[in-house]
Amino acid sequence: MSPEYPEHLRYLDSHEYCGLEGSIATLGITAYAVEELGDIVFVELPAVGSRVTRGQTFGTVESVKAVEDLNSPVTGLVTERNQPVVDAPEVLAADPYGQGWLIRVQVEEYDPADTLSASEYRQRLEG
Repeated sequence: MSPEYPEHLRYLDSHEYCGLEGSIATLGITAYAVEELGDIVFVELPAVGSRVTRGQTFGTVESVKAVEDLNSPVTGLVTERNQPVVDAPEVLAADPYGQGWLIRVQVEEYDPADTLSASEYRQRLEG
């Protein structure tokens, strides 16, 4: 079964997603990334009040196979971090687009052209 990619989200080639509601972006990693990483054992996220910058790393996800950087599609201020994912990284595998979100950001800069639609992301993976 291939992973799902919700249509309302935007995606990066590096397998992060961005959901925008007003000026708040919810960032996470895709089901594909979760599947490729395998057992996720550690998640490092920025503190609330930190700044993230579009195109820059904002944290890491570590599995038994690899450590992957998390890249931000937006610039802004971190308003929330998902502490349950930090405390129990298996939440990511169970529900990457729901309970497994990583951070929420008050967006100052975002360009949708920097991201992919669900169908574009799916094509990249299959291509």
